[in-house]
Amino acid sequence: MTAPLTIAIDGPAAAGKGTLAKRVAHHYSLPYLDTGLLYRAVGRQILLAGSDPDDPSEAGAFARALDVAHLDDPTLRGHEAGEFASRVAVHGEVREALTEFQRSFAARREGAVLDGRDIGTVICPNARVKIFVTASPEVRARRRTDELLAHGRDDVDYERILAEVKARDERDSGRVVAPLRPADDAHLLDTSELDIDAAFRAACEVVDRVLAEPDRH
Repeated sequence: MTAPLTIAIDGPAAAGKGTLAKRVAHHYSLPYLDTGLLYRAVGRQILLAGSDPDDPSEAGAFARALDVAHLDDPTLRGHEAGEFASRVAVHGEVREALTEFQRSFAARREGAVLDGRDIGTVICPNARVKIFVTASPEVRARRRTDELLAHGRDDVDYERILAEVKARDERDSGRVVAPLRPADDAHLLDTSELDIDAAFRAACEVVDRVLAEPDRH
């Protein structure tokens, strides 16, 4: 029996994994989950309800009640949602509930594409395809700078953003729980010299190559 086509796409901030994951999901007609929005969605639901994000039990209840539809809220990428996300992410009950949420999404019969920082190592260690998307800190900082400028920000400083990217990498790679690292069987995709179209073609080549192999699951 052929295993579902679960594709785990991991990588550091601003490596392009989100845009890539969306295109890959569309290409293979698979549902897509941006796991980076989960904690923001929980925080947003708590904010809307006027509840306490620092209460572990209360935050855990909201995490267990999270629905995919909550991820469509356009305010989730805003600063306020990010602040609430950082407050709820410290709770073990929240992390446990959202881990289960991700695994349930990945277990769909038709397969799924998930992107994040620990999908291939923690959430879906048996994913059929694992891709670790990366790029140099300098390239990622330049992309983030250009993105902010394109959105009308005029207070953008490349050197500051580069320092933030490097600090984020150090935090993500050095944390005790689910550190950012490629899974042992992940396919590395360095996008430093690739635009999104080239990165997409490279990712599809990886997926197609795996699909052509005998199913070992």
